[in-house]
Amino acid sequence: MNYTIYDIPILRNLLQFLSLCALKIIGWRKSGQVPKLPKFVLIAAPHTSNWDFPVTLAIVFAFRMQLHWLGKESLFRWPFGILFRWLGGIPVNRSKSTDMVAQTIQTFKEKARLVMMLAPEGTRKKVRYWKTGFYHIATGANVPIVMGFLDYAKKAGGIGPILMPTGNIESDMEKIRAFYENIKGKVPDKSATALISHQ
Repeated sequence: MNYTIYDIPILRNLLQFLSLCALKIIGWRKSGQVPKLPKFVLIAAPHTSNWDFPVTLAIVFAFRMQLHWLGKESLFRWPFGILFRWLGGIPVNRSKSTDMVAQTIQTFKEKARLVMMLAPEGTRKKVRYWKTGFYHIATGANVPIVMGFLDYAKKAGGIGPILMPTGNIESDMEKIRAFYENIKGKVPDKSATALISHQ
């Protein structure tokens, strides 16, 4: 992992203050508490708008969370590549999804502390199903899944329930679906209609 903004305490304090002010100005609030766990996969959902990224960053900074996230390679091109890496971003090649899962599992195993934020919808465009990479990463690394959310209806973002994956993906995804059922994205019509395919 590269050196990130979270490694500089004075900046973390400043960003927390500025983020809390920004959230108050736009009428948002943070909800829940960051679990005291050394490692976990954090779901970022729903993902339906370009606004999700800045609002999520503000929520993350307000919580003083130290996390990493995966993004498509094109996001890390000049001139924003250095900034996104500094914010904890890790570029990935989406055409090699299986390799991405294996590499992320290995990273979890090598680190004493790691929070990895993943957006299962994978894109702000309309999708039918969630990508299940986050589940397979958590299962392979033997770490919990924490349900992060942005609820535009309530203007609240934060941390929801913790789920330790059992390996029964249908049962576990049903529990996750139940939590997100009433969480509204900025563009609700773009939210996934189901979490996994039963075809």
